[in-house]
Amino acid sequence: MVLAIGGTVAALVAPTLFGYAKTAALQAAARELATSINLGRHIAISRNTAVCVEVASATSIRLRTGGCSGAVWTGPGTDVSGAIAISTAGVTNVSTTANVVFTSLGAASPGGTYTLTGSSGAGARSVVVAATGRVSVR
Repeated sequence: MVLAIGGTVAALVAPTLFGYAKTAALQAAARELATSINLGRHIAISRNTAVCVEVASATSIRLRTGGCSGAVWTGPGTDVSGAIAISTAGVTNVSTTANVVFTSLGAASPGGTYTLTGSSGAGARSVVVAATGRVSVR
């Protein structure tokens, strides 16, 4: 009897736990993307130059110093081509409304939104870059 009740409860709870795991993975990837975008802002300020944050592939971004046609930044966390991979657990696509360019003062011109689309049932999360340079996850 106790096993039957335990089995029934487990069967009812399992779908909720799987849904939570997908959502949590997408939220973690959104925070990872926000951190990578903030890295671009930090580089712009520390090197006193413009830095462009562009989508390199479906699951990665790339930083360019000197603007969107400038040199690709390579450093910790990048591969040979300068791409910064966003966690692929639960993320199927990264897209943007416009490439964000951080000025040497840390402001974003233009501001923009990067959208992470999750695997089936996980939904989507947005990483918003305000004109002031503030990066937030929504």
